[in-house]
Amino acid sequence: MNWMIATVTGLVLAAACTAAVSLYVAWKLTHPPRKPVDMEPSRFGIGHVESVTFPSREDGITLSGWYIAAEANGHDSNGCTLVFAHGYGQNRLEPHLPALALAARLLAAGYDVLMFDFRNAGESTPALTTIGLREQQDLRGAIDYVEQRRPGQKIGLIGFSMGAATSLLVGCTDERVQAVVADSPFYSLREYLQENLPHWTGLPRVPFNWLILTLSPIMLRANPSEVRPYMAVKRANKPILFIHGTGDETVPCSNSKQLRKLAAHPDSALWLVPQAGHVRSFAMMPDEYIKRVTAFFRKALLLKK
Repeated sequence: MNWMIATVTGLVLAAACTAAVSLYVAWKLTHPPRKPVDMEPSRFGIGHVESVTFPSREDGITLSGWYIAAEANGHDSNGCTLVFAHGYGQNRLEPHLPALALAARLLAAGYDVLMFDFRNAGESTPALTTIGLREQQDLRGAIDYVEQRRPGQKIGLIGFSMGAATSLLVGCTDERVQAVVADSPFYSLREYLQENLPHWTGLPRVPFNWLILTLSPIMLRANPSEVRPYMAVKRANKPILFIHGTGDETVPCSNSKQLRKLAAHPDSALWLVPQAGHVRSFAMMPDEYIKRVTAFFRKALLLKK
């Protein structure tokens, strides 16, 4: 009889420990460490940057960033603002691009640029990181800011990884956004996590995937099943440019291939960059990247009647 009690006790303790580890990992994933905003725009030839703050659509969240105007930096404005949306665990700098280098090239083409930190990143309000769920309210707040600051400006989005997925979720449904560039997005967060959680956690797929995906929505009130970029793309009636490296081992390029199939607008396109890693296409082919992105936005924003 004692051995039965000991066995049951051991199983209960093992289950409790497994559940505790799963919850701890879920907490860590939703609280990635902040990276400092430690690059100077002047390093990239950007002379005039305005530090700005504005509210998220979610109460209690203040977002920090830079509004960089083409005209203030000696370029003729084309009347369009591009909003950057950074990836998971990053900030407005997206340092492996780096985002400021991309911004400098877009400024020279006449675009204003808004770079900002999502919640719990850079200099924005501490909060739960939800990998595209509540970040949608942050991106809507950024669009609100552009609309209020530059009434009549045409608005495009450029997102990277988590920011690409968030840009699809928001940009495909927000009438104020006329075009979206999605660099390395995932197709569906839950499906992505089911396949790739071990890459992030270092834990065995069984039993931890099921436990993390089941327990974390209860504890954190953030359900990955609600983050479905593919549903937004299916409903979109606007051009989307998908960019993805074929060497991406973090978010495989099959995600963008699937998304492109759902994009019905005739000006939507997919550019697969040979051998490029995750959000490394600009770093690998900067001139071609700028050529394709500016051609896409020119047609979507500047030539649109």
